[in-house]
Amino acid sequence: MKEKRESLTVQSEEDGLRLDALIAQRGLGITRSQAERLAKSGHVSVNGRTGRAGQRLAAGETVEVRLPVAETDGGPVPEAMPVDILFEDDHVVVVYKPQGMVVHPSAGRDSGTLVNALLAGARSLASGAGPHRPGIVHRLDRDTSGLMVVAKSDEAYVELSRQVRRRELERRYLALVWGGLREDRVLIDVPIGRHLGDWKRMAAVPQPVSGRRTRSAMTDVRVVERLGPITLVEARLGTGRTHQIRVHLAHQGHPVVGDRVYGRRRARRDMAALEEGVLRSVKALRGHALHAQTLSFHHPVSGQELRFSAPPPRAMLGLLIHLRERAEQKLGAG
Repeated sequence: MKEKRESLTVQSEEDGLRLDALIAQRGLGITRSQAERLAKSGHVSVNGRTGRAGQRLAAGETVEVRLPVAETDGGPVPEAMPVDILFEDDHVVVVYKPQGMVVHPSAGRDSGTLVNALLAGARSLASGAGPHRPGIVHRLDRDTSGLMVVAKSDEAYVELSRQVRRRELERRYLALVWGGLREDRVLIDVPIGRHLGDWKRMAAVPQPVSGRRTRSAMTDVRVVERLGPITLVEARLGTGRTHQIRVHLAHQGHPVVGDRVYGRRRARRDMAALEEGVLRSVKALRGHALHAQTLSFHHPVSGQELRFSAPPPRAMLGLLIHLRERAEQKLGAG
C-alpha cells in the first residue's frame, strides 16, 4: 500500500509531550491509539530513529510519520465562513478569533476552524507550521476570544516565530477572575507541565519533581478593576505555554470565571453568593472570560511596528456591566 510521509517539527509549547499525543493532536486524522500502533510497527521516527509511543519530545525535534494514503486526507480545505480581519497584506493577516472557534484542524475535527476559514477566498498560508496548521505561529484556546496574527508567506512565518521565541511579539489579555487579588500587580513565575492524571490538562509545578518534565512559565498580572466577588485583570505573557494564563491564575487561587477545566471548584463556591443579575451573566458566558485584547509585533518584512486591539465578546462585556452596576449600587447604599 502506498504511504504518505508527514514531517512534524515539535513546537515550543509541545516540549515534553508524548510522541503518540503529539501525532494525535496534529490533525493527521488518526487517534492516539492509532498513533501508538503506528509507532509499534516502526512507522514513526524521531530525528531519524525509530520512535516509541510514550517517549517525551523536545522542542525542535523532527517527527516523521508514514501513513497509508487511505488513512489521511489532503489537509485543511477552504470553507466560506465569516472571519473578522483587522489587517492583511501579502505576508500576514491579523484576525479576531471568536470564542468557540478552534484555531486549526486536529484529530476528530477537520472543519469549522480558523484555518479553514482563512483558506477561503484563494488565500494561501505559510507551510512552515505543517500541513494541518498552515501559518499558525501562536494559538488561542477554543474558548478564548481575541487577536491572532497568521503568516501567509514562509518568510513571515520564520520571522514571526523568531519574535515569539524572543518574546518580541506582545500579547495582552483581559480576564475576569474569581475573588480579590491581594496585590495590584503580581508576576507569576511557576513552571508548567502536563497534569499527571489527565494529559489534556496542564498543571503548575512549583517544585521540581524527579522524572517530571516542566517548562518555565511567566505571567505578569495587573489588577484593572476590583468588582467585589470578581476582579478584572490584565495578563501579559512572558512565555507562551499551553493554557498558561488559566493555569497560573488558578494556581494563585483566582481561576478565570467560566473556566470549566481549572475553575469548577471555586466557581461552585462563589456562584452561590452572587446577586441574581450577576449570576445570570455568569451563566450566560459561552466559555471562560479570557480575551486576547492587544497584539503588537514588528512586520516580518518591513519591520514596521504594528499594534491592534479589540473589545471582549458581548457576554463578557455583559458580565462586566452587571458587576459595575452592582458595585455602584453598593457604593451608593453605603
